[in-house]
Amino acid sequence: MTSHPRHFLDLPDIPADDLRHILAHAHQLKRNKFQPPQVLSGLSLAMVFDKRSTRTRMSFEVAMKQLGGHTIVMTADDMHLTGAESIEDTAKVLSRYVDAAMFRISSHETLAEIARHASIPVINGLTNHSHPCQIMADLMTIEEKLGSVKGKKIAWFGDYNNVARTIAQASKIWDFELVAAVPGELAPASSGDIKITQDAAAAAAGADIIVTDTWVSMGQEGKDIQKFLPYQVNPDLMAKAKPGAIFMHCMPIHRGEEVTNEVLSTSASVIYDEAENRLHAQKAILAWCLEGTGVKLV
Repeated sequence: MTSHPRHFLDLPDIPADDLRHILAHAHQLKRNKFQPPQVLSGLSLAMVFDKRSTRTRMSFEVAMKQLGGHTIVMTADDMHLTGAESIEDTAKVLSRYVDAAMFRISSHETLAEIARHASIPVINGLTNHSHPCQIMADLMTIEEKLGSVKGKKIAWFGDYNNVARTIAQASKIWDFELVAAVPGELAPASSGDIKITQDAAAAAAGADIIVTDTWVSMGQEGKDIQKFLPYQVNPDLMAKAKPGAIFMHCMPIHRGEEVTNEVLSTSASVIYDEAENRLHAQKAILAWCLEGTGVKLV
């Protein structure tokens, strides 16, 4: 491993050209999904979780194995991450055992500290702050369905959470318009170049992509959802978007809350393509992170 490992923590931390190359590589890997190149042969990925996971667990495990590597899965408690051992010691020991590590943990600060002490690539599988792997898969899906995302309008509805925050980061890199329709008290203090509104209809007007996420994430059980009801994605809201607009959701979905079954049953919904593309985007991210080991980015 090189002396400066390639971490994948937040999109703005990575050169824009590298991000575009990762995305192009993801498309290529998907085209070759039944004959995946064994570029990670002999390499190991640690996957650490402090929450349940379906898509992150499956996509990273299959991605690593399809490319010839292997994985070990642990919870944060299994590896003393929340126990007596320091984060520094955990990161340094982990670096002696595996070639890369993916963390799906709540605390972004903990993830950043692990990366500071690790001599192997550390990948953000999800934190409360951001979800870059998901957005790479989302961008891949948009490119498949609508072509270049540059100049497109993406409309976000509901909670301004880690996924919304990462789409906002991506908007500056890929040069698309983002309008977020969120309850006023949940609007970010600083929104940069994106538009924040409480008017769901105005946000949806002329949108190429309609996006939402669960209103109640893990650890937020009992959260009041009444404030989000005006931001439900339903047929009336979809009708305000451009003809041919697509609907995206990173899942899991609470049907009848953030989105209705009527929307999910239409051809506008690309949620399963989006879920599959986690696999191919993850393969490309792993290949980029591990290029220092001699992996060829073909």
